[in-house]
Amino acid sequence: MLSIFLIEVGNKVITVTNVSLRYGGRKLFDDVNLKFTPSNCYGVIGANGAGKSTFLKILSGEIEPNTGEVSILTGVRVSVLKQDHFQYDENQVMETVIMGNQRLYEIMKEKEAIYSKPDMTDEDGIKASELECEFAELNGWEAESEASTLLQGLGIGTDLHERKLSELIGSEKVKVLLAQALFGKPGVLILDEPTNHLDIKSINWLEEFLIEFEGTVIVVSHDRHFLNKVCTHMADVDFGKIKLYVGNYDFWYESSQLAQQMMKDQNKKKEEKIKQLQEFIARFSANASKSRQATSRKKLLDKINLDDIQPSNRRYPFVGFKPEREVGNEILRVEGLTKYIDGEKILDNVSFTVGKGDKIAFVGENEIVYTTLFKILMGEMEPDSGSYKWGITITKAYFPKDNSEFFNDVDLSLVDWMRQFSEEKSESYLRGFLGRMLFSGEEALKEAKVLSGGERVRCMLSRMMLSSANFLILDQPTNHLDLEAITAVNNGLRDYKSNIMFTSHDHQLIETVANRIIEITPTDMFDRRMTYDEYLELVNA
Repeated sequence: MLSIFLIEVGNKVITVTNVSLRYGGRKLFDDVNLKFTPSNCYGVIGANGAGKSTFLKILSGEIEPNTGEVSILTGVRVSVLKQDHFQYDENQVMETVIMGNQRLYEIMKEKEAIYSKPDMTDEDGIKASELECEFAELNGWEAESEASTLLQGLGIGTDLHERKLSELIGSEKVKVLLAQALFGKPGVLILDEPTNHLDIKSINWLEEFLIEFEGTVIVVSHDRHFLNKVCTHMADVDFGKIKLYVGNYDFWYESSQLAQQMMKDQNKKKEEKIKQLQEFIARFSANASKSRQATSRKKLLDKINLDDIQPSNRRYPFVGFKPEREVGNEILRVEGLTKYIDGEKILDNVSFTVGKGDKIAFVGENEIVYTTLFKILMGEMEPDSGSYKWGITITKAYFPKDNSEFFNDVDLSLVDWMRQFSEEKSESYLRGFLGRMLFSGEEALKEAKVLSGGERVRCMLSRMMLSSANFLILDQPTNHLDLEAITAVNNGLRDYKSNIMFTSHDHQLIETVANRIIEITPTDMFDRRMTYDEYLELVNA
């Protein structure tokens, strides 16, 4: 039985007791017992469909469990990131943020109604006085200032604060709803994918906000860099159970890998294993920054013992690319590429040369630019002017952002789907590649056209591995994937011994894979051999 390891800090803000939930005949959770404490951030992780978002809804009271209960400390306000981007369309931006503290907003409206009366009664005066006291207790006089600070931190300028939400674009609405959740110093923050649609600056601001946040944070995210930066604990949803572990995502992942290694090394003495564990913990503790969150995490890590490190039950796909031949001296030369789409200039005189060992991340907010560039380089689109030349030794494998043409209306099993792209046609050979992507047994006979988004991505990656190409082009390869598959893709690209060009929203993937950064803007082109973090430090200086 896997034990829960949790250091108690102060009061238990949320206590989960014997919670179970079933949908039809499917068990999501069974007999879950957890305690969430102040000044900690809990990252909820698990495979797609494991029930992470459902668990957050149970904690917030949106869904009732079949058995058990969730107890929240009396007087603690719980704030939840709303997912309906149209719910507040008729409200002003500033007003929407303040509505994050519903009681404060109600008081403001009640005061407004009383003071707008032409003739106030004595009862109105008494009521107004009571409301003013409660308003002050809730920091009402600072409400607009706090809301404005939150909005500006997330990139919503003051020129938008009095507009209706219906006038904002989708990404701006997301930021307003996030500001709403953060508003008013709640005791508990429940955030489901808070970094979705945020730009790098907004994500960095949110990370710092949560690191300094004194309440309890419970968050679901597929952004490993974000989880590593803010989390003190991981809540692992697996096989109908939810277990708490000290540390961020990387610590959880690497400790589970270490535990599996220890299980294989049964002949090793316990003293050797303890030394290995101590070295492992010391390495992570040494990397802790000076932030309050990291310091808190370090104290917890120092108290872990051998029995607290447990192997994960999670299954990881295997992503590995092996080039059939080494690239020559001439790899790729791009000169003056220009492309218009529907009258808009997408590429403007783009030029660069790829050298041996280059793993290039294309970064920036305009994704159409890079999708267009990749399609031109793969021969799927013609430039309006300019040219490109591939070296004669180069073999290419391409991962498109939109893979629908490969699956829609395709009446093939996965084995037959893979057979289209393989010189070796035997079923055992093809099943080997599918098995690495967790399509084993009957799963390999599923129809390609009924696959989920994540399953399609895994098939496209298998197709790339079959090619043995020495140049990979990937356009957002982690979209639709769970953390396990994202980690596998990251490891595969990191270990690949040849050239890569790719785009991604995954900070950790870019930082650990790329050694060269290119950003194409309407007026300029940034191109330098450096890491992603070095690039961010440069542009944010």
